Order: sequence, then C-alpha cells, then structure tokens
Amino acid sequence: MVTPFVSGWESGGTPRLVAYQDIVKVWTICGGETLGVKPGMVDTVKGCELREEAALIRHAEPVLACTPTLRARPNQLSAAISLAYNIGTAGYCRSTVARRFNAGDWRGGCDAFLMWNKAGGQVVRGLDRRRRAERDLCLKELPR
Repeated sequence: MVTPFVSGWESGGTPRLVAYQDIVKVWTICGGETLGVKPGMVDTVKGCELREEAALIRHAEPVLACTPTLRARPNQLSAAISLAYNIGTAGYCRSTVARRFNAGDWRGGCDAFLMWNKAGGQVVRGLDRRRRAERDLCLKELPR
C-alpha cells in the first residue's frame, strides 16, 4: 500500500536515474533516495525500485518501534511511513504526529501531518500537497 503512494510523490511515478540536488541541496536519486548518493551517480529503473523498497522497509521498522499503536492501522501506518521516508525516522519519532498517535488521538495525529509542509523554512507547494494526501490517507477508516 505504501510503495505506490510514496513513488507517486517522490518521483511523480518516474524515477530520476541521474543524481540531482533536491530543493535543499541534498544529493538525491531515483524517487527521493539520499542514502549514499553522490554527484554523477546513475541508476536503473529496477535499481530504483529495489532502493525504494529497501528504504521503505528501513523506515517502517523505526516507525513501528516509536508508534506501536499503528500495527493494526494500515492507513495510518502507510501515511506515517511516507512521512518518515520524507523527513527521516528521527524527525517522525519526535513529531506531533507520533505523539498524538501514541496518545490515541488519531484525528489529531492525522491533522499534524500538515505541519510538515516546509523545506528550508519555506512552504513548498509539492510538500503541502503531499502532506494533505498523507492526511487524507491517514483519515481513511477512522471513526467519525
């Protein structure tokens, strides 16, 4: 569930096969992967798929460790993994999103995704759209 969601946001569905600097000048490749990326690096579509799958697994474990309440909540877990993939697991685990989930405030946790729409201190339209989509996914199947 989380892989297609993240792929659509990170690369618009088409991975970037040559390393580039993102909006805050971090070297990035494929669909937003930054681990070990250096200028001039090149990858393949299959390589990007494998990178993304490994990265999502790498992010899911810490998300579940700091918000174990998500185990039985697939929509909220998928949204949380997407956020952690984008902001890092340490950022996620310290976030209002995680604190509210752990307190059982599901709707408040989902609303807190909207706080993470900036890069370099500035609101970024793409991040704002992504956070709204994560919030929408998070709110699915929550009791009213």
